[in-house]
Amino acid sequence: MNKTAQHIIDIQNVSKRFGEKTALNNINLFVRKGEFMTILGPSGCGKTTLLRLLAGFETATEGVITISGNDITNLPPYKRNVNTVFQKYALFPHLNVFDNIAFGLKLKDTPKDQIIPKVKRALKMVNMSDYEYRDVNSLSGGQQQRIAIARAIVNEPEVLLLDEPLAALDLKMRKDMQLELKEMHDRLGITFVYVTHDQEEALTLSDTIVVMSEGEIQQIGTPTDIYNEPANSFVADFIGESNILCGTMIHDCLVKVAGSEIPCVDKGFGCNQEVDVVIRPEDIEVSTDTEHAQFVGKITSSIFKGVHYEMLAESDKGCEFLIQNYKHFEVGQSIGMSVIPDNIHIMKKERTTNTFEAKVNGDGTIEFLGCEYQIEIPEDKKNLIHTDEDGKEVINVNVDFGKIELFDNESEGTFTGDISFILYKGDHYHLTIDTDWGEKLYVDTQDVWDLGDHVAITIPRKNIRFQ
Repeated sequence: MNKTAQHIIDIQNVSKRFGEKTALNNINLFVRKGEFMTILGPSGCGKTTLLRLLAGFETATEGVITISGNDITNLPPYKRNVNTVFQKYALFPHLNVFDNIAFGLKLKDTPKDQIIPKVKRALKMVNMSDYEYRDVNSLSGGQQQRIAIARAIVNEPEVLLLDEPLAALDLKMRKDMQLELKEMHDRLGITFVYVTHDQEEALTLSDTIVVMSEGEIQQIGTPTDIYNEPANSFVADFIGESNILCGTMIHDCLVKVAGSEIPCVDKGFGCNQEVDVVIRPEDIEVSTDTEHAQFVGKITSSIFKGVHYEMLAESDKGCEFLIQNYKHFEVGQSIGMSVIPDNIHIMKKERTTNTFEAKVNGDGTIEFLGCEYQIEIPEDKKNLIHTDEDGKEVINVNVDFGKIELFDNESEGTFTGDISFILYKGDHYHLTIDTDWGEKLYVDTQDVWDLGDHVAITIPRKNIRFQ
């Protein structure tokens, strides 16, 4: 991103650690004045921690945060020109609506003749005029949220921070409040930094979306960019529905996926390179013409979703496609599927194998992930042995994703880990496992596992290769 527009917030090289746990890892981000920026990601990704650093409720372990050019990294919350709206509205139950909104103004010793017009203006902004003297406990959830927003904006902050503010509302009220928030942002003209785990909410509200995972930024872009041009498989999977399939880039503008060579618009990946192919369910054209289609298959499931039918189809090459279409096709019906080149998105594979640094022991064993393996290093690979920062001899080893065994029972494996991410790739699952040794392991499997499962793991000795 360029720095031509005026930045109101600059976050430079910011990390936050809680003991051994890294909540944020080297975050670099800026927010333009008047922008509606949404920080999006699953639970535990670090988005709320980042918001708390901006609000002053937490202090960065490393890095610098500036607002309007002023370093606020270690400034207490009351000295920052920001206000926060929380998921739990945090209204004072013993005060009426007027006094709740006026609370911050009174703390600042604002003259009484200024408080009344300011409160009335804030109430008008949130469409709650004539509610000044109502008891806050008599209000609905949506009305309480509006009062919480009015209390925040009455202080005329430069930046409004919103932490999952609509999460407690029911679906219809949440949709209505999304539109109101968007209109409110346009009316106020101040900078909104909004935290949510709801992808649809982020796409609806934002000028810019920051997608986070495990304390790191995965992608920054407009809603259209994030949806149509995801930077990696995490973003593609997290933002909306996707078919993410393994493919091979034959050459520029031609990719082989699910057994068929099909044209695309992507270039610069090289020839015969492994890639990930993203096809959105709404971009698959379906017909009964199986002769001229790129993929041929049968419908295995069809559910009416109100606007469209959501169908699963299994191709004759054994690859499953998720399809969204206005037209209904019966379960068991043979269909042809095609995708125009513009609707195919090619991503470079983040990795093609597991790579570990193995310690070379003097007794003819190597050691990694807490396990010893009796393996003789071939003569032609001994030149790959090098010294690590502790002065120990190490060698890099590779283990293919599909050459790892997983078990339910801890006693059946040689080490254990927890499944932290599951990506379905049409004909198999690609798992990310956080091992007990602090390293990630990637596994391809046909078996169905659940997020958070604690698994036992074995890497057969014959499947370990030297890089």
